[in-house]
Amino acid sequence: MGIKAGLPRYELYLYIAVLAGALAWAASWIVEASSGECRKAFKGSVKPGWYYFGRKMDVADFEWVMWFSTFRNHILFALSGHVIFAKIFTLLAPKHRSLVFCAYGVLAVLVTMGWTFTALVLSHCTVLYGVAVFKTKWMCFAAGLATLASIKLEPYNSWQEKLVTGSFDLQDVLFYGGCGFTIMRCMSFALENCEKKEGNYTFCDLLKYNFYLPFFFFGPVMTFDKYHAQANNTKLTRKEREMWNITTKAVLHLAVILTVDAAFHYLYILTIPGDMKLVSRLSDWCLAGLAYFNLVYDWLKAAVMFGVINTVATLDHLDPPQPPKCITMLYVFAETHFDRGINDWLCKYVYDYIGGDHDKILKELLATMSTFAITALWLGPCELVYIWSFFNCFGLNFELWVAKFFSISPFSTMEVCMGEAMSRRIRGLFNAANFWAIVLYNVLSLNSLEFAKLVGRRLIFKGFPLSTISVLLVTYCGVQLIKEHERRQALLEDEQPVKPLDGGKEKAE
Repeated sequence: MGIKAGLPRYELYLYIAVLAGALAWAASWIVEASSGECRKAFKGSVKPGWYYFGRKMDVADFEWVMWFSTFRNHILFALSGHVIFAKIFTLLAPKHRSLVFCAYGVLAVLVTMGWTFTALVLSHCTVLYGVAVFKTKWMCFAAGLATLASIKLEPYNSWQEKLVTGSFDLQDVLFYGGCGFTIMRCMSFALENCEKKEGNYTFCDLLKYNFYLPFFFFGPVMTFDKYHAQANNTKLTRKEREMWNITTKAVLHLAVILTVDAAFHYLYILTIPGDMKLVSRLSDWCLAGLAYFNLVYDWLKAAVMFGVINTVATLDHLDPPQPPKCITMLYVFAETHFDRGINDWLCKYVYDYIGGDHDKILKELLATMSTFAITALWLGPCELVYIWSFFNCFGLNFELWVAKFFSISPFSTMEVCMGEAMSRRIRGLFNAANFWAIVLYNVLSLNSLEFAKLVGRRLIFKGFPLSTISVLLVTYCGVQLIKEHERRQALLEDEQPVKPLDGGKEKAE
């Protein structure tokens, strides 16, 4: 279908009003539910916050508290040191800046985690490099996945974890993050080495790739081919207004951090789902809003944490994986992810490699099953991960089945005859239902299976027809706004003139 015909202005304003009113209504219910901050079930995850306002703070998310409260100064110190050293040596010896990145990264890991952890990471690199030189993809995958399983499955992970000396609050997080991302990077290195026509990349290339500190512990994963090309680029220039854009993004991230911090004093969206007695008494609208806001928060967290790291990487003249697409903008499973780095890795080496153009049902089934099998191993095999993987795998395949079904006659002919506006509205209804499938399939991994089941029962069965139809109606309005935004973006991209490969006007640092 074409993209020129847009929504009438009155219809656009109506959708905005309905969506804004519904979100405000749901938020008001959540604020009321959060007023019971003295409940026994809240004591473990609601701590003193704004004393002068008499508000306590939701601290249920360890990652957020770690990044922006407990270990904020440590993380800022390490990243600031990296920026300073990187800037100095980029000016003095641009040809060797990747080596400087590596040296600073190794030193930071050594100081933070000790020599035994550093030796363990080096052993993973050595083993996978030894496999990479054979240039056989199945061997690279087998060795990489076996190494990944060794830090995810008992008793091998406990044995390796005991090698790390010392004891501090972040030890487990840094251990599994550092080892896990190291193995994914080593697999990328090995698979790219298989594509190299002559010779092999060196072990030093692997170390420089792996020990880039901003990506080391928390990601995102940047595939080796991209990192190697960008980190070894000696023609270091800045596009026009690039520094202004970097500064603007940094200020935006700070504003989001402050907004989320304020929200945690009034909306206990992470703590409330853990109290099933309270949740069972909430209205259908409150439950729907709670599930939605949980996914929005998880996207915000990923966007801010990866955004902070990406800002540092951009200062180093890298083009890192961008933050994930906003959950509000998602209405198809094919675009659903919360870590664009891992998503790009899986798409390049597994999903697109097996699935091809993603037009064949059996190939798509094999591609999605393989992709989510590796994802389950990456997340750590357990019942909840298996359930999450199954439903998201099913969602991806179901979208293809539906698309195939409606592409045959007479449905394809009917869509052409009914006109673009009506086609967009019918697709919007399907997309609205798909949006809530995405929410339900993913909220179980963020909260609990019991909470996801309760939300599903209330919205689909007990709340039918009033709650079900009203929630889908509001979601339909949101989907139409998203489609209109995408249509306008597509028109803008079509109107933009083709720029030269050098990016136009640039300036040297």
